[in-house]
Amino acid sequence: MTDASGSLLTVENLQGWYGESHVLHGMNLHVREGEVVTLLGRNGAGKTTTILALMGILAKRTGSIRFAGTETIGLAARQIARLGMAIVPEERGIFASLSVEENLMLPPTIKPGGIGVEQIFELFPNLRERLTSQGTKLSGGEQQMLAIARVLRTGSRMILMDEPTEGLAPVIVQQIGRTISRLKEQGFTIVLVEQNFRFAASVADRHYVVEQGRVIDEIANAELERNMDKLHGYLGV
Repeated sequence: MTDASGSLLTVENLQGWYGESHVLHGMNLHVREGEVVTLLGRNGAGKTTTILALMGILAKRTGSIRFAGTETIGLAARQIARLGMAIVPEERGIFASLSVEENLMLPPTIKPGGIGVEQIFELFPNLRERLTSQGTKLSGGEQQMLAIARVLRTGSRMILMDEPTEGLAPVIVQQIGRTISRLKEQGFTIVLVEQNFRFAASVADRHYVVEQGRVIDEIANAELERNMDKLHGYLGV
């Protein structure tokens, strides 16, 4: 369900705190159904904190987060997950004591329409070959594939990804990019935290630039080249 503006997700004046530390200072953004949107910014800008707040993992937050027609600012993470939002965290969250298959099948199905196991193996052939391996015996790229695959099973339609390409070999980055593009074709909505704006440009529709806990600019992917000097200034590259 989208709101009056046609957005699946609408964030207004989002404030967030870690304890007494005020880190989000009025985030405003929206994401339409089926879009891939990135949050770009330097380290410490508030990108990861934003998606933790969207998912309800950041406990202390105020403002408005409307997802699929529901105000979620007062909901717990498990309630937000049942609405159809999922997160692939930067640390991946693979359980060391479980096999690849057990890690893959661990999250419950929250809605119909999730990607089946066979389709997951089409996206990530490596996982089929490693099903009986312990999760932490996988390479970094394979762990990232497993972390993404795990949430696709659940039926969630909005996926929050935190630095999915960090530390990965270029060939794996390309595979993650192809996967995101295929998910977009299948109607998934993705919010992507990225520092690698060249990768972001290869998959995203729009980019929000985040600085000091607020959005300071919005750039359509089609306008990226003409805004490159400005983007370099924002990101310090």
